[in-house]
Amino acid sequence: MSSKHIRGDFNFAWPTAEIAVMGPKGAVEVLFRREMAAADDAQAETDRLIADYQEQFAHPYIAASRGYLDDVIDPRETRPRLIESLALIGNKRDSNPPRKHGNIPL
Repeated sequence: MSSKHIRGDFNFAWPTAEIAVMGPKGAVEVLFRREMAAADDAQAETDRLIADYQEQFAHPYIAASRGYLDDVIDPRETRPRLIESLALIGNKRDSNPPRKHGNIPL
């Protein structure tokens, strides 16, 4: 629900998380539509491509390796990690840069 790009302080994910714009089925239908249409058994080819896509991309480890996540945590660690993270930023004061100009009255 957050990311480093929109100034999230901590970003954790469970191992079952999917970090993507669309699900594996939709992505495969867009990316591999020609291969699926050319296959003798289109449903079997679609299932194989979805399984390959899930194995390669539908997990949080790629996002973590690129620095988009701080850590991939076990669900049992969620509460202690959140408590620890909130304690770290308990006194945080965020300062935004000053506005260059305001909204014009309409």
